[in-house]
Amino acid sequence: MSARRFMVNSRTIRDGYASFDGDIYNHMVRVLRLGTGDAVQLADEKGTVHFGTINQVAKEWVAVKIISSCPVAQSDSVAPRITICQALPKGDKIDLILQKGTELGAHDFWLFGGRRSVAKIRDDQQKNKLERWNRITADAARQCGRTDIPEVTWRPSAVEASNDTGQELRLILWEGEREHSLKDALSAGGKPLSVIVAIGPEGGFDPLEVRHFSQHGFQPVSLGSRILRTETASIAILSIIQYIWGEM
Repeated sequence: MSARRFMVNSRTIRDGYASFDGDIYNHMVRVLRLGTGDAVQLADEKGTVHFGTINQVAKEWVAVKIISSCPVAQSDSVAPRITICQALPKGDKIDLILQKGTELGAHDFWLFGGRRSVAKIRDDQQKNKLERWNRITADAARQCGRTDIPEVTWRPSAVEASNDTGQELRLILWEGEREHSLKDALSAGGKPLSVIVAIGPEGGFDPLEVRHFSQHGFQPVSLGSRILRTETASIAILSIIQYIWGEM
């Protein structure tokens, strides 16, 4: 049987060793019942896989000795780096967006507070929320065999979400757009190196938000006659991009 692979943060690997507690420890030791001498693979967020063996198992942590490391080969036909810029939806819809988005190859997620977002996050909640959201993408990456972990970051509003974007292709899905469709935008040129797609909350984007995004190079596009739920939109756009430019 091949060595089990675990998604880890590169910061946990130092001087030829890695040690883990919490979720990784529980999955490695208590669920899979791995022990000293068992071979494992550790894949970090930088696309590097570290091959090693379990060196020590303690009551609440496990240590791995790294034997070798190598970058994962990337195919020339892989999709662009896709960023989902998602206005915070209500309830647990964000869990679905992060899970399925990770499965479908999103590079990272920018979550922000939309003017029409029902859900709100206080400043004192941000740290715990981000930790939880990043655990969701890490778990989803492990389950679907990804060698990297999409990072989840938070921006308070559309103003911050639309600033400092360096993606080659920038799109905002807006039901109010009447001239440009998603199909037009994706067929206008060759494959970009990176894409960011802004998606509104349940109530859609406020026109002022659309203006902010447009001023920073985001092209408003529509999905024609189809109005998708916010939790469906990211799944649809990722599937479409992966079909056109990826390996789906």
